[in-house]
Amino acid sequence: MSGARIAAGSGEANVATGVPLLDHLLTEFAAAGRFDLSLEIDPGEPAAEVDAAGGALGLALAPLLRHGAHGTGVMLSAEALALVAVEGSGQALVASNADLTGAGGLGTDIAARFLTALTDTAAMTLHVRLIEGEDTDHVLEAIFKALGVACSEALNS
Repeated sequence: MSGARIAAGSGEANVATGVPLLDHLLTEFAAAGRFDLSLEIDPGEPAAEVDAAGGALGLALAPLLRHGAHGTGVMLSAEALALVAVEGSGQALVASNADLTGAGGLGTDIAARFLTALTDTAAMTLHVRLIEGEDTDHVLEAIFKALGVACSEALNS
């Protein structure tokens, strides 16, 4: 059965989405945000697994993210630098300048799919700014780490 649990903690993650790259990125998210994260997705097509993972995390975050709460995270991974800002706005919105189509071999933008499902279910506004970065693995890591920091700040504001 698909689902996620998230709580303040030490950054431990138990993640099984069916997409190894996404498992890694969510582990980075939990570590950077100092969340204890448990997330498991029923097997399916990779794009559906990405959508389900974003939705499950959004459902876990929604009751913790009060209206008007906001947070910002700036993180790096090697040459990549990303800024992510989140707000518990009650409206689903992703604004991003990063196009990562093809990253992870899915033939789709894994970050955009995941973040859209996340914001749809958490009813939050999310801005992603890629400041620097060429290597898609590093860019994805920087974005997910910055997302973890931003969510942690928003949940504690």
